[in-house]
Amino acid sequence: MSFEMKRRVRVEIDLGAIKRNYKKIAAHVKPAKVLCVLKANAYGLGVADYARALARTDCAGFGVAEPFEALQLKSELTGLGVDKDVQILSSILPDEIPAMVEAGVTLPVIDLATAALISREAVKQRRTAKVHVKLDTGMGRLGIPVADAPCVVREVKALPGLDIEGVFSHFPMAYDPEDPFTMRQGELFKGFLAAAAGYGLAFRKVHIAASDAINNFPMFAKPPFNMVRTGINLHGSFDPNGRKALKVEPVLTLKTRVAQVRELPAGTTLGYGRTWCLKEPTKIATISAGYADGLPLALTNRGHVLINGAVCPFVGRISMDYATVDATLAKGVKPGDDVVCLGKSGRHVVTPDDWARLKGTHAYDIICSLGTRVQRIAVD
Repeated sequence: MSFEMKRRVRVEIDLGAIKRNYKKIAAHVKPAKVLCVLKANAYGLGVADYARALARTDCAGFGVAEPFEALQLKSELTGLGVDKDVQILSSILPDEIPAMVEAGVTLPVIDLATAALISREAVKQRRTAKVHVKLDTGMGRLGIPVADAPCVVREVKALPGLDIEGVFSHFPMAYDPEDPFTMRQGELFKGFLAAAAGYGLAFRKVHIAASDAINNFPMFAKPPFNMVRTGINLHGSFDPNGRKALKVEPVLTLKTRVAQVRELPAGTTLGYGRTWCLKEPTKIATISAGYADGLPLALTNRGHVLINGAVCPFVGRISMDYATVDATLAKGVKPGDDVVCLGKSGRHVVTPDDWARLKGTHAYDIICSLGTRVQRIAVD
């Protein structure tokens, strides 16, 4: 005899919402194309499901951070019968280049030495490797310093086996619509384009705007820029600063279950460190999720969950596997009931952006922190 058990903590990903968000982003930046960024297993939510939702849209392709992500996504797309570009947006190491050239992954050129290695491998394999030049216009992390780029890229252009399809850079301050540094980066980028045109090099794909810039600096989705990159906006979230020009919707619902319900007397202290003391008899529900599942410790005595459509505040410190909430308003609550940690229940909703504000971070951190034992379920 076999038994099927319901997982205690699960996240439901709404594929329909992902597709609707993509359409809103694409319409907002049109005629620029959209590169959908699915790095880190689609921020931990499941790259296979995101690929299934987005593969047959008119997106320009998919961005990832490193080779194993690229190969996984390539495999998913092949299984779907879809041929779209997969592009590594960060760096490529020497020993990773042969497999990436063979797989047809679009590679970043972060310096002349890397370009030479890609060129040599492409010639060896009798292939043409598609590359994008990565400029450092002020991020200070990776890429060719923009002041050196005209000379470096001229040498890259002379290397065999390379299709220099695109050029891109990244903003460190685009979440702040008032910061002048972003505009300065844009001017440096345009200066490089003019220099490259001077020796006959034009790029088919030119991109600098990611999710923050799409919302705060729309001019970087217009010529000479013809592509944007989006990750967090696909999930329906934003950086806590800046504008929210896109009317996107949250795509995930994080649920757990009630483990126990008790009426505890006044004077009872709750959790590690005894950080909460009940002032009056209170109905306390213990829920089957903790910081190992992605509940930020910073929600201790501050945030809330939703049970049976009611707001239930956290009381006592969140622990690894459990948390306690004041369930006074949750009518009829009993063990086994669903608890909405992120998502909607009744007329209330809790979003990753809400948690991010309480934690003093951004939605990327919240979504990427969902634990490995959290079941991922795609709903379309």
